[in-house]
Order: sequence, then C-alpha cells, then structure tokens
Amino acid sequence: MLNWTENELKELHAHITTKEITQQPELWQETLAIFKANEDKLMAFLKQLDDVSGKGKTRVIFTGAGTSAYVGDVLRPHLIRYGNTQKYQFEAIPTTDILSSPYSYFKEDEPTLLVSFARSGNSPESVATIELADKIINNVQHLIITCAAEGKLAVNATGDDQSYVVLMPERSNDQGFAMTGSFSCMTLTGLLAFDTVNKNHDELVSSMVDLGRQAIELEDQIASLLENDFDRVVYLGSGSLSGLTREAQLKLLELTAGKITTVFDSSLGFRHGPKSFVDSKTLVFGFISNDEYTKQYDVDILEEIKINDIAIKAVGVLQNDSTYSGEQLVLSNSIVLPDGFLALPFVMVGQIISLLTAIKVGNKPDTPSPTGTVNRVVQGVTVHELP
Repeated sequence: MLNWTENELKELHAHITTKEITQQPELWQETLAIFKANEDKLMAFLKQLDDVSGKGKTRVIFTGAGTSAYVGDVLRPHLIRYGNTQKYQFEAIPTTDILSSPYSYFKEDEPTLLVSFARSGNSPESVATIELADKIINNVQHLIITCAAEGKLAVNATGDDQSYVVLMPERSNDQGFAMTGSFSCMTLTGLLAFDTVNKNHDELVSSMVDLGRQAIELEDQIASLLENDFDRVVYLGSGSLSGLTREAQLKLLELTAGKITTVFDSSLGFRHGPKSFVDSKTLVFGFISNDEYTKQYDVDILEEIKINDIAIKAVGVLQNDSTYSGEQLVLSNSIVLPDGFLALPFVMVGQIISLLTAIKVGNKPDTPSPTGTVNRVVQGVTVHELP
C-alpha cells in the first residue's frame, strides 16, 4: 500500500497520510539543515536566560497539546541523561494542563524557558499558555518550534526579543488529520538543541534516515500481523520509548476513530493492573530500548505475555538484535541510536500500523473522524480570563 499510486490511495482517502508518513526520512535531513542554520543564533538566545539565572537552574518546560505534548514525553528522559542538567531542569507539561491550572505549574520567581511545540501554532491552549507565562513568570523566554510560519505562535513572536522561532520543513505541516512528520521533526529539533553529549548529528540523522526507510520496507510483515482478528492494541516501552507509546497509541486511536481500543504503559508499569486489558483479541507491541540494562525489562514483559498466552501476539520493535524469542520488527544499522533518536524510526512503525489498521476497519485515514467532531486544529475551547 505504501508504494501504491496516488490515485489508488485517493480511492481509500489515504493519499495524504501515506505520503506524509513515508516522506519523513527526507524531512529529517531537512530538519538537520534547518537546525544547523539556526544553531549559532539559537545558542545565543538561550544564553540570555542563562545570564538571568546566574548559577541557578533554568526550568525548561516542553509543552504542547495532544501529539505536540508527547514530544516532551520523548525528550525529557533522554535529556535528563544527555542534556545539561547542571544548567537546566527539564520538564514536560502539556498546555492542556497548564491552561486549566497555571499556578500548579508556573512559578513567578523561577527563570523559565517555555519550549512550545505546535504543528499549526493555532491551538487556543498553546496561544493562551504563552500569554499566561508572560503574566505569571518574572523571567521567561519562549522557544517556539512550529511547522507553520503563518500560525499564531510564530506570528505573535515576531519582533519579540524574548522569543525565538524555529520553523520546521514546510512539508512537515501535515495536511492530513494525523500529526506524523510534524511530530518527528519537532522531536528531532529538540534533541539537536538540548542533547550536549550526542553531537555527531550527521551520523545520527543518517542512521535515522536509513532506519526510517527500513520501517517502510516492513509493510508486508506488519500487514501479516494485522491479518489477525484483533480489536485491541497495547504499546509498551521504557524511558523515551515509554513517552513514545503515548503517540503510537494515539495515532491508532485517531486513524481508526476508536474502532480499535488502545492502551499504553511503561514496560514495568504494565504489570500493575493495566495488563488486565489483554485478551485473546489483543496485539501487543513493545519498543525495545538500545540501552543494555533497560532492554532487559522491555524483553521481560514481552516474554511474560508470550508465555502467558493471553494475546494474539507480543511483538518486539527493535534495532539490530535482542534476546526476545517472539516475533520481531527489526531495523538494522551499525550506528546504534540513543533511545530519543531511536524513537523517530520507531514512530514510523507505529504510524504504518495505524494506517494499515484504519484501512482494515474501513476508515478514511485522511479524514478519520466520521462525525467531524474531532478536528485537525482543536475547536470548542473557551479560554477564561485569569483573575
């Protein structure tokens, strides 16, 4: 299906989403070029807040709504390990949490860098969260990573010396309902900007591109798995890959309009109740870490589910190899990616699963909401005045 003609895909209302999934490896190369063009100015911008913070730490809050919030869930574990934690306190807080209870998250006297991720830049929660930060926090700067130059976030930041905008590749502004390239490009930018250890950017992105192209080649194996009679899917992972499970399950939920029920959890957390979700019509996918210690826990839960014989399949998604004895979706490259970077080829696997499943259940991937009550840019939000 991923190699079908545009006309064939149009008949399924899937041509936009399919193209936007498969073009991501190219977009990652464009994203790296964009980062390199912005790097010096961006680092100078970040230094402004360092000067205000002095010897104290700056709160770096990754925020966004929906999929854009999950960018921070992938970044935070990675950057606690590989970022400058002497200077920054990395946090991931959705705008949907901040807007409804701003004093639970913003502190007046704590210097803060609010990193806003947004595809369109028009979500009312994202626009309002920036305004609240300016009202509540004495020393706040805004790094806006968005896919739309004409969006409110980018436009409102024009001429503001306390804001810096990094625009993603034009094609990352997904025109389909689901966020695909927007998610992976914004995540990659966050990794490139704040990871102070893995600086071999050309090598890392080259490996990502190769693995992403291999993900596309896994279509037949994925399609074979999806021939099973299932109505539930579980995604599991650890660290940054635990953050990725949120995005993987959301894509499946969105593109099937809820016809497939989804659950996500950490590899260790799943035993503590959520495992009850698994039945004889469940597919389980486990994202296996490249960290030698962590991957043991990822494999353990998959082996347990396999031995329990409670699911149709428990499938490992991994780079190169693992000790897991069950079915595996394998991407191979000699450059072993840290998990934050690995999440992006892995999310393509999840996106392909979602696309093929949407077709299986008779849904339209490009416009998956049959009632029109769930929209590409959220509607119906009333932003109330803060006293």
